[in-house]
Amino acid sequence: MTGFAQRVVEVVVAIPAGEVLTYGEVAAEAGHPGAARAVGSVLHHHGGLPWWRVVAASGRLVPGREQEHARRLIAEGVPCDGGRASLRGPRR
Repeated sequence: MTGFAQRVVEVVVAIPAGEVLTYGEVAAEAGHPGAARAVGSVLHHHGGLPWWRVVAASGRLVPGREQEHARRLIAEGVPCDGGRASLRGPRR
């Protein structure tokens, strides 16, 4: 695992239940602002992470997995509607 991937994993694992970060926020916290797409790649290739706590800047859920994504977030208390998660609430 690259240093970047390891830092992404550390950031994502630290997101508390009921909170979401955007891919861009995760990239910035991992020390690579602007690497939002690379965060998505790390999440795709490393299982066992709470991937559902990461959303697009608009709140958009993972295409093709919107129902599962929404179900997991709603179970943690994050409102979702129309394929988007609420970005309100606790933020870093």
